[in-house]
Amino acid sequence: MVSFHTSNNTLSPTSTSSLPTSPTSSMVEQTIQNAESIIKKWDLNSSSSISITPLFHRNRKEAKEYLKCVMDLRGTMHFLVSQNSAPHKLVIAQTLMQIAMKRLEKEFYQILSSNRERLDPESVSTSLSSYGSASFDVEEDEADQLKVAGESISEVERVSALAMADLKAIAECMSSSGYGKECAHIYKSFRKSIVDRGLYLLGIEKFKSSLINKMDREYLHLTIKNWLNAVKIAVKSLFNGEKILCDHVFSASQTIRDACFAEITTEGAKNLFKLPELIAKNKNSPPDRIFRLLELHGAISELRPDIESIFNVELTSAIKLQALSSLQKVGGSVKTLLTNFGSSIRKDSSKTPVSGGGIHPLAQSTMSYLSSLSDYDRILSDIISIHPPIDNALFPESYFNDPTVIEAPKQAASVHLAWLILILLCKIDSKAQLYEDLSLSYLFLANNLQFIINQVQTSTLKHLLGHQWLSRHSQKIKQYALNYESVAWNRVFESLPERTTSELSYEAVKDCFKRFNAAFEQVYVKQISWIVPDGKLRDELKVSIAGKLVPVYREFYETFSTKLNADFVRISPDDLGNYMSDLFHGTRISSSSLLSSSSHSKGCLLR
Repeated sequence: MVSFHTSNNTLSPTSTSSLPTSPTSSMVEQTIQNAESIIKKWDLNSSSSISITPLFHRNRKEAKEYLKCVMDLRGTMHFLVSQNSAPHKLVIAQTLMQIAMKRLEKEFYQILSSNRERLDPESVSTSLSSYGSASFDVEEDEADQLKVAGESISEVERVSALAMADLKAIAECMSSSGYGKECAHIYKSFRKSIVDRGLYLLGIEKFKSSLINKMDREYLHLTIKNWLNAVKIAVKSLFNGEKILCDHVFSASQTIRDACFAEITTEGAKNLFKLPELIAKNKNSPPDRIFRLLELHGAISELRPDIESIFNVELTSAIKLQALSSLQKVGGSVKTLLTNFGSSIRKDSSKTPVSGGGIHPLAQSTMSYLSSLSDYDRILSDIISIHPPIDNALFPESYFNDPTVIEAPKQAASVHLAWLILILLCKIDSKAQLYEDLSLSYLFLANNLQFIINQVQTSTLKHLLGHQWLSRHSQKIKQYALNYESVAWNRVFESLPERTTSELSYEAVKDCFKRFNAAFEQVYVKQISWIVPDGKLRDELKVSIAGKLVPVYREFYETFSTKLNADFVRISPDDLGNYMSDLFHGTRISSSSLLSSSSHSKGCLLR
């Protein structure tokens, strides 16, 4: 009896022929006769109805016998050739072999075709893991075989595993008989159509530069979004499943399996990985282009180990090169966009001061952009470490020598984002010089730095720049606030005596009230239209100013107000607190409102 490799119900006979080392003529004759009876029974050209019946589907035991007899026939042919005798027997054997190969070609195609849905990537990998560990003897009944394989597997997994085993057995039989090329041709043609259709169903079309350039913003965005979803499925499921199936079916020949897999996947995979490169070259992309590029770069980087593993032979190197090319092109494009963004901040030429010292539009747009960029910190670090923007070379080294700057490890993204914020802060400094009033310049600087810090604290920038960066720049806000207070309110503070004493003359008291009224009215009318958008900073400024002004004025007022008439004592301490509460909301008010201070009805917030 011939022995078989019967793991997983495979039909693969051993490569060892059942013929003895020195077979007799009668043994050769018997082998040819046995082969003839089985092979001709399933001859495709036979008029019998059985010729159109799938052998492997109808009777698996007979299918095993068919493969066995083909392998025995192959052994007999080798023997006859080596002995250089009985040419007529060799002709008969060759004819039978050709009939058998035609039948196996058809069986191979029928198994591929009838199991199109079952040989999907998920079923392939599941079948090999669930059904691939069982083994049984060829003589066992089908029911017993399934018990050995495990009753837990699904019907789909079972059928898929059997189909894979049959394909492998036929491929090994045909290859060992000298018909590997024919077998591979059938496999490549059929499976390439499966892979191509899989990519089509994932929404992957034939990508061309002309097509990308014609896409409007919305359609391009949808194309990228679909690609990001499709590429993961294509790599981890479609290509990986095809690799598993191809390696299994043609496990006996590395040359055949590598060639088959390369021909099946190269066209589709190269087209798939080409899209990011085309997007990177597209100059008509929308303003948020950098974020789409970062997503594309991140997707390829994440899948790169899988790409290297799946396309790991020389014949598929073009696929890996295309993926790498896209990675490099996208990274280079991101670098260019980052460099251009830094330049656009420096080149901002707006000359109109922001009303009331509020938030500059440049600060708003820049911080919105940087906050969004910070969400891609890992991808940014990967890109910047390979494609460092030119700007980074201009970064003052002392900025990072200061231990109060960035306490976390200096990731490439952290460094570059800190650099872009530094460029913004320098630009905001220059914008402050547009104000004629020095105190308003300081208020503008405090407002904008506070806005920048708020944006950092409410985004990933907080973790990238670190606590020390925030602390350092918060101290700057306090200094700006003190400078504002000193320049804006010193005249009001100085209008009151440092110490209230009853020894002051009537004229001196009258003069103090007149100077205070004039100074406070001037500051109030000017600053009532100024704005501090951040509530915390606004309250801190009011508390600080009121703390220095209201107690001193209250003492002076209570000591001398009764000695003068209402023409000189125009503002009560309560009115003063109410007026202070009006500040920094950006309201417009005329100076005449102060003249009717007694009718001021707002609640006193700061007393």
